Amino acid sequence: MTTTTPRPRVGPLVWPLAGVAAQLAELGLLAVSSGLTVAGWLIGGGYGLVTAALLIGALRRSQRRTVGPADVVTLLRSTLVGSVAALAADSLAGAPDRYVLITSTAVVALALDAVDGVVARSTNTASPLGARFDMEVDASLLAVLSIYLVPSAGLWVVAIGGMRYAFVVAGWLLPWLRGPLKPTRLGKTVAAMQGIVLIAACSRVFPAWATTTMVAAALALLVFSFGRDIVRLWRARPPG
Repeated sequence: MTTTTPRPRVGPLVWPLAGVAAQLAELGLLAVSSGLTVAGWLIGGGYGLVTAALLIGALRRSQRRTVGPADVVTLLRSTLVGSVAALAADSLAGAPDRYVLITSTAVVALALDAVDGVVARSTNTASPLGARFDMEVDASLLAVLSIYLVPSAGLWVVAIGGMRYAFVVAGWLLPWLRGPLKPTRLGKTVAAMQGIVLIAACSRVFPAWATTTMVAAALALLVFSFGRDIVRLWRARPPG
């Protein structure tokens, strides 16, 4: 009689902790190649740790053992966002502004947004957790880029990165804002446009007036999109 040894299953801690390790490795590479101050290490490392903690909590709440293939791509995107955050923190703390590196890293993070969706569909592993993780990484990238642009564009640009979080906070106060929302083509287009415009603004390719115009137009579209969603949720709210 032969016995089969069960294959070990990957636990919920493995991939989040791998993400922390990858984040620290990226920060180390940045420190060696272009220098990284204490501010960069704190922000980048803190971002990686918070991401891991939130992902572990989400996995446990959903009773999933591990992440799917698409989620691994999203986790890679998250580490790139952490690197952008570290470089942006360095710049805001007075270190040399490495806008070329910030822009190129953000471009890769944004481009991978299309990859994780393809992987999820091709492997039939799409999940609510994966969709939420993807959305939060997108929101983090917008928040980091908008904060980075404050010295050159003004404090108002933070509205682009902060609107998603303001919507979440409003949902704590008004439960009907937490209702289900069916994705629309307009919403997806406007959301994708925010990252493209902010990266273009970070690149320093365009004159100041053109950058301000682009970012203001993107913000106006974002306000319209959120306003449209709020109206839809209001109309669909439970009676009473």
